[in-house]
Amino acid sequence: MSEYKLVILGGGGVGKSALVIRLVTDNFMDEYDPTIEDSYRKQVTIDDEPAILDILDTAGQEEYSSMQDQWMREGKGYLLVYSIADRSSFEEITVFKEKILRAKDVDKVPMILVGNKCDLDDADREVQVNEGEELAEQLGCPFMETSAKEKINNEECFNQAVREIVKMDKEAEAAAAPKAKPAFKCLIL
Repeated sequence: MSEYKLVILGGGGVGKSALVIRLVTDNFMDEYDPTIEDSYRKQVTIDDEPAILDILDTAGQEEYSSMQDQWMREGKGYLLVYSIADRSSFEEITVFKEKILRAKDVDKVPMILVGNKCDLDDADREVQVNEGEELAEQLGCPFMETSAKEKINNEECFNQAVREIVKMDKEAEAAAAPKAKPAFKCLIL
């Protein structure tokens, strides 16, 4: 059974822990208790394949930024989460992506952009759906809006992160595979 190390990153209060706890225990955490670092394991089935998710739930507060490099190096796939009701959390996303690439010293990583709290009223919304879609296109990753509270795309965002890992692994294997040499034909006249 494959195991996938996922790291969930985003600003403070965007609902990272709520997404993870909803996935792992099916409970909704409605009070905000800032996370420093929590790790969860869950066995799931993704596209008919059993898998173990090893999820690292990280702190969004600036005072823990020194720990971020370590978290980023350990991950295989990333969920970059912002709150649709907090524009500054949305604007931080590109900074998280750059930090991941720098920490891992790569050009690309498997990731998904997650706009959380989509259950909120439109009056609370500070980031529109099309803005999330445009940012995901710039980042080169899938995008979805979620709600831990209402269980909207909750499992799906983690499943999609795993699909991105699998896709990137297959691309790397294909690139590393020896190229077949073209067959030459001789013409005898």
